Amino acid sequence: MSIFNQKSKFKVKTEVRKVKQAIPAPAKQQQQQKSNGRASSVATTGSSAHGTPRGSPAPGSLNPFPSSSRSKPRSHPQPSTSPETHNPNSRKRRLARPIRSSRSPATPSFSESEAGSGDEDDDDWRDRLDPHKRRKRAHTETVEDPARRVKHARLWTGDEQDGVAREKLVIVHSADVASLEDRCQPVMGLSREEVGVRLRYPGSNYLERYELVWGKDKIDGAMDIMKVVKHVASTYLTEEEAQPFLDPNTGIYRRLEKSKNTKDGKGFKTALAEYNEQLLAFQKKGVIVKNLDKMQSVPRELVEFILDQVYDRTVAPKVELLAKYENGTDNVYGELLHPFISDIFERTKLTSDMVFVDLGSGVGNVTLQAALEKGCESWGCEMMENACNLAEAQKKEFTARCRLWGIAPGEVHLERGDFRKSEKTLEALKRADVVLVNNQAFTSQLNDHLVNIFLDLKIGCKIVSLKTFVHDNKIAENDVASSILNVEHLTYPGGWVSWTAAPGTFCISTRK
Repeated sequence: MSIFNQKSKFKVKTEVRKVKQAIPAPAKQQQQQKSNGRASSVATTGSSAHGTPRGSPAPGSLNPFPSSSRSKPRSHPQPSTSPETHNPNSRKRRLARPIRSSRSPATPSFSESEAGSGDEDDDDWRDRLDPHKRRKRAHTETVEDPARRVKHARLWTGDEQDGVAREKLVIVHSADVASLEDRCQPVMGLSREEVGVRLRYPGSNYLERYELVWGKDKIDGAMDIMKVVKHVASTYLTEEEAQPFLDPNTGIYRRLEKSKNTKDGKGFKTALAEYNEQLLAFQKKGVIVKNLDKMQSVPRELVEFILDQVYDRTVAPKVELLAKYENGTDNVYGELLHPFISDIFERTKLTSDMVFVDLGSGVGNVTLQAALEKGCESWGCEMMENACNLAEAQKKEFTARCRLWGIAPGEVHLERGDFRKSEKTLEALKRADVVLVNNQAFTSQLNDHLVNIFLDLKIGCKIVSLKTFVHDNKIAENDVASSILNVEHLTYPGGWVSWTAAPGTFCISTRK
């Protein structure tokens, strides 16, 4: 759960801007493009108001949820106004258009007048930074990847002698960022001495420390625990095995939910202890190992949840380090949210035996998502120091949490510096199958320099960008981009990027 669903006191100066919504080119202009040899097929991502498709479950690992419920993994009972029943979906990101490298994915320079001003406008864009809002997906089919192996090489198999290895696993516990010491308050009627609990994960014999507390802009420990329980039962167990966890009347998840709603802290702790015991029994029986052996993909909801756990424990507590914005420059921060990235992976048919490169990777969100969701070799390059530091913190926590969950990600490489000069990044580009460049606010000079870098890409490499590298105002025979790239123009629905709720356009270019 992202911790940004609350309105923060963190403010930035609000600017009135205009955003031009992309419209299809007139028929005459399309005709002219075809005559210049640069015709593009315009496609949409399709209706995205339906449920979020998941990665294919393991053979033999059955789905205990109907599609209608699983498409909304973040829906919860109606809350009261008390902190302990606070609705996590009402909280808002407080990330305030931080500086991003001019070689990094950037927010577009807007030219559309936004209604409202002051705090109301701030709230709008903070809402749009929340990755839990408007989780719409394109209706793209998941690419089968027989070579993908999900099980982590160091998955705990129930050996009692694993105590030494368990002690070596270092994570940022929930209690490290949401605790009584951090101005949080006990919930569910618990005393200050009763808030401490531990949570077991399917891939390790190491338990995470939580405190059942509530605080503004903090992790909701009880809700985070409930989501872990649901993901473990729905992903790692068959329908029969998951029955004690997910029975709608007597299941552990239902008891946790009921205890939270009725402010029964002791009942919540009792149900959690039973969950820990039953999962431990499954680990020792080899059930988790057997089921993970059959899996060839990771459900997207689990991918997003793990990435949110990593972000909330590393980037979120230090987000002010990114909170800078220089008007009128390329140094603007913007995020492509999880659904957009998953759609890109499917459209480019990214698989575990491929190489993915993100040019301008910021805090590493997309690089980590590629490694976890697709299991591929994943590279990112960023030049802003604070973003690089947070990216390294995310990578460390990501590595540990993948082991907690028992999932093997692809290799992750995060490079510091200008991607035009980073030798390791340039070498990786020569092997790349998919390259992401959020060039929305890049200068024409930087885009032209990128085209020269693309000369070294292998034939068939896919380049995903927010703006095309082939410009209509150039003569085709003198345009390097048009001579080496076939461009497909596409649209994405509203809510897929952090800087606007409006839909927009992007391109997938293929190296000729």
